[in-house]
Amino acid sequence: MYSESDIENAVAAGVISPEAATAFRNHTAQLRSAPAVDEEQFKLLTGFNDIFVAIALVLSLGAIGQIGWQIMQPLGGAAVAGAAWLFAEYFTRRRRMALPSILLLLAFAGGVAATMIGTLVRLEIDVPERTASLIMGGIALVTAGATWLHWRRFMVPITVAAGAIALVATAAALVVGALGLGQDALYPLGLVGGLGVFALAMWWDMSDRERRTRRSDVAFWLHLAAAPLIAHPIFHMLGVLDNNVDAARALLVIALYLAFAFVALAIDRRALLVSSLAYVLYAMYALIQQTGAVELSAALTAFVIGSALLTLSVFWHQMRRVVVGVLGGLKDRLPPVHTPLGPQGIPA
Repeated sequence: MYSESDIENAVAAGVISPEAATAFRNHTAQLRSAPAVDEEQFKLLTGFNDIFVAIALVLSLGAIGQIGWQIMQPLGGAAVAGAAWLFAEYFTRRRRMALPSILLLLAFAGGVAATMIGTLVRLEIDVPERTASLIMGGIALVTAGATWLHWRRFMVPITVAAGAIALVATAAALVVGALGLGQDALYPLGLVGGLGVFALAMWWDMSDRERRTRRSDVAFWLHLAAAPLIAHPIFHMLGVLDNNVDAARALLVIALYLAFAFVALAIDRRALLVSSLAYVLYAMYALIQQTGAVELSAALTAFVIGSALLTLSVFWHQMRRVVVGVLGGLKDRLPPVHTPLGPQGIPA
């Protein structure tokens, strides 16, 4: 599987001409009846060997972490972080393997955080709750700095999203610790952080509207990180998961999902729809139950939502053309709206 960034790298290296790259993209779009910009392409696998190596890395890093933890708690995380960096020198920098690179980045960031947490466990420090929040903010900040170093060295697209999440955790922990807020404050703080990550994702997206470079991959992971940070706090503050979903609240959840669908169509990203899917399923389930169809509520919910998503998928291009048309001048900053090609390469 070849991503858009691979094609661009091949053009930059002189392996293929820009004209050939464009012809290849058009041919692929014709076969799929969908332009590449709407496919949200990102590289997860370069081949089955990615899965083979990923399994080996999970086993190896897990063993390294466990052995190090048994020797001394901080050593477990430090050993994982160091090993992940060394493995990345080969599997990421030289082999450019997609899935192993993602796992190694996550292992490195997790190892850095685990080293500091292990140190606290080792020292058995008992501190007030506010101080603990400030310490956790510091741990998140150091982890964000470590991911920045990893990005500078390896430039794995998911790294920016990992760093952004670490910075959101830093800000939330520092605010909670400094102001002495309760745990419920984490939800509005998470929502603000999610909107910030979404804005960052849009900045990366707008710098590559045709989605032909690594910047689009970075934006994809940022959108994937922002979506749950936005959706979960909103639906939690609405009390969707408190087993008290009345008809009005269920309709509000469905309305919010439609709003998310509008945003998803406008920016040509589906992460918001996926992240909020569980909530709208639950709300629809409760709504159908209240109509008296208790035995069929689960089946009817799955049928209604599944049919809606399939319809959205089939008519994505047409719906997106309408949505972007409504936005007026903003369309020049969003991914372009393409007309799918028909069987003979003629716009459908």
